[in-house]
Amino acid sequence: MSVTIKTQHEIELMRESGHLLEKVHDGLIPYIKPGMSTKEIDRIGEDMIRSMGCIPNFLNYGGFPGSFCISLNDEVVHGIPSEEKIIQDGDLVKIDAGLIYKGYHSDAARTYAVGEVSKEAQQLIKVTRECFFEGLKMAKAGNHLNDISKAIGAHAAKYRYGIVRDLVGHGIGTELHEDPQIPNYAQKRRGIKLLPGMTLAVEPMINLGRADVAWLDDEWTVVTMDGSLSAHYENTILITDGEPEILTLTNL
Repeated sequence: MSVTIKTQHEIELMRESGHLLEKVHDGLIPYIKPGMSTKEIDRIGEDMIRSMGCIPNFLNYGGFPGSFCISLNDEVVHGIPSEEKIIQDGDLVKIDAGLIYKGYHSDAARTYAVGEVSKEAQQLIKVTRECFFEGLKMAKAGNHLNDISKAIGAHAAKYRYGIVRDLVGHGIGTELHEDPQIPNYAQKRRGIKLLPGMTLAVEPMINLGRADVAWLDDEWTVVTMDGSLSAHYENTILITDGEPEILTLTNL
């Protein structure tokens, strides 16, 4: 396993990459509404990224046909944008996005409730976001990778939610996916020691029902096997000498 430690110059570039991605996410919020197709949102988001002089890093990654992963309701991640998928009142919409700024990647995901959703759905979104912040508390130099995983999993377990095991967070830098892999549940080993200069994409994916997932025939879209709702929350973070820094979220 080769985990990169970023220089101060690289950290500045990643900080700007993350800040620009945050602007894209914030800029998309008004468009996440009934009647919009996921393809329209993808187009608007791609235009935003390119207008900043950046590149959408998901487009053609491993053959992925969109610039954003937009997943609805029981779709966990990697939903392909489509003119046929129209957002409706009551939907849970997950938007996973990333961009490249001067060779450096950022990656972040948000889950939105459209209109009126059930209290169960509202709580799932809230707890999934909380899971990220529980993991973040442990993202400190000297701790080990499993400290993050364990904290995320323990918080989700309090609500008896299904913690997706087939998909994980990851390192990030000059590549979208770098070492290490970051599961969202406790491991048997403590994992690598966290060091200042590591940049990680931490991303709880939590199901209202069971943890089991399946891939659709498009070979991208991941869905809950029991049809239950799923939520996703992700940020790119930096390990420092002190508190961790969230590169894709400055407005807490």
